[in-house]
Amino acid sequence: MADASGSARFHLEARQLFCERDDRVLFEALDLEVRNGDLLQLAGPNGAGKTTLLRLLAGLNRDYDGEVFWNGNDLYDDFTAYASQRLYQGHLAAVKKALTPLENLRWLVSSWNVSDDALWTALDEVHLAGFEETPCQQLSAGQQRRVALARLCIAPTPLWILDEPFTALDKSGVAWLERRIQQKVDAGGAVIITSHHALEGIAQLKRLDLGRLAMERRS
Repeated sequence: MADASGSARFHLEARQLFCERDDRVLFEALDLEVRNGDLLQLAGPNGAGKTTLLRLLAGLNRDYDGEVFWNGNDLYDDFTAYASQRLYQGHLAAVKKALTPLENLRWLVSSWNVSDDALWTALDEVHLAGFEETPCQQLSAGQQRRVALARLCIAPTPLWILDEPFTALDKSGVAWLERRIQQKVDAGGAVIITSHHALEGIAQLKRLDLGRLAMERRS
């Protein structure tokens, strides 16, 4: 079944999550849901467990108690199918500095059927026109971040899971990424994001403050 935008309906759900690190509870009895058109921002101070929770929802961290479901099925019943429906980007740009932006992007999207024309268009959209064949070691940190973010122009996945994607971006890069996120949720996709950047301009925004939850747990 599809929603009004034409996107296939999907549902990511976590129930009663518990996770600790170094004998410190990061979160417990945590429930959340993400559906078409949702933007969920994980907030909280450093060390609150934002990245841990993000990786858990991406299926990259199994060190927890509780349950995670994709479309009503356990996430790991068919993890390959789930992984094909979500794009995960960690807090590092994760580009190979010896490679060019074009080579990096080709590698980053190698699991998708993407033409070189689409790669050039994506790099142009993130304002890397003219740098496509420059080794990334010659680019700034912000430009390297743009290389990784160019995947968002191509990704066929309905769910994006992004860890601090605004890091190192200048004002124009921030504005571009905000528009991309808005377009994604408007089109019926969904985004889960960790960021200290304010996203109040996006109407669909929901916030989950892990720091506040931890304070409530201790009180």
